Amino acid sequence: MIRRIPTAVSRFRRQDDGGATLEFAIIIPAFLMILMSTVELGLVNIRQSQLERALDQTVREVRLSTGANLQHDTIRDRVCELSGFIDNCATSLRLEMVSQDPFNWTGIDPEPDCVNRIEDVQPVRSFTSGQSNQLMLIRACMKFSPIFSDWGLGGDLGKDADGRASLFAASAFVQEPR
Repeated sequence: MIRRIPTAVSRFRRQDDGGATLEFAIIIPAFLMILMSTVELGLVNIRQSQLERALDQTVREVRLSTGANLQHDTIRDRVCELSGFIDNCATSLRLEMVSQDPFNWTGIDPEPDCVNRIEDVQPVRSFTSGQSNQLMLIRACMKFSPIFSDWGLGGDLGKDADGRASLFAASAFVQEPR
């Protein structure tokens, strides 16, 4: 019996049946992860660019409409309308707009104000419309659910307790004089 083992091992090593299947089984998960990560990265980039574009277009409208007392929900709805990639806008996007004195810079909180569906709804942190010739900073935080949330890039994105990742966009502008 012991003499048969080396013979069986050498016969097993000489056989090449199923070599391609073994290579396929080892390599295909890596290729699938790369493919899924590529798709996820493409969608994240599209969402980010559309959010930035929509915020910039909305800021232009806000800047030129000095004197109009625009509220958070009105501006948020306009950003959502222009973006096209924000699902459930009322529960996914939050804006923050503050005025700054360029000669006495205080900065803003480095952590953007985002929506978290797990927690109770929080009031908007800071949102002021601003007056003419006033420097304004606006920041948007959008939450989204990754398509492949547990695999590849989707698994590596920082997510909240609800499993949603965040994207941010910011802009600065000066209110036009009346």
